[in-house]
Amino acid sequence: MRHGDKINNLGRKSAHRKSMLANMASSLILHKRISTTVAKAKALRTYVEPLLTKSKDDSTHSRRTVFAYLKSKEAVDMLFKDVATKIADRPGGYTRILKTGGRLGDNANMCFIELVDFNENMLVVKAPVKAARRSTKKKAVVNVTDVAAETAESTEATPVSEPKAKRKKKDAPADENASGE
Repeated sequence: MRHGDKINNLGRKSAHRKSMLANMASSLILHKRISTTVAKAKALRTYVEPLLTKSKDDSTHSRRTVFAYLKSKEAVDMLFKDVATKIADRPGGYTRILKTGGRLGDNANMCFIELVDFNENMLVVKAPVKAARRSTKKKAVVNVTDVAAETAESTEATPVSEPKAKRKKKDAPADENASGE
């Protein structure tokens, strides 16, 4: 039983898992987007997001702490120079996981994990698309001024767009029946 075991071991010993996550985090920082399995991406997200938060404070202590996790000078330099400036105003949620389907061979769930602020296609704000509605009947669109001009000559004609209840009231004169004449 796995009572209280919250870490996904990914089928590896702890040293192998730590080095794999360090390599994946360095690749993510250098390339801004990597392809991996969904389980590894979720484990990587919990590994790399605290490092991204720590990179907002550019001090010697935070650089040494991040280097202890990443073990790559190039990744640390890029993290503190390029990435930290872009994520400075973001309060969290620095990564995005985009599922891509099953892998050929073993059908493992694959995905892309990427840094949110570096995907230019997702940053473009599109106008909201209004969903098309389907109806069973086509409703007649009638211009009110045209109907008024056509019905000026005949008082009995009613516009097409009025509901049936209103037409009945106009067709049957209510005053004559009420007075009893």
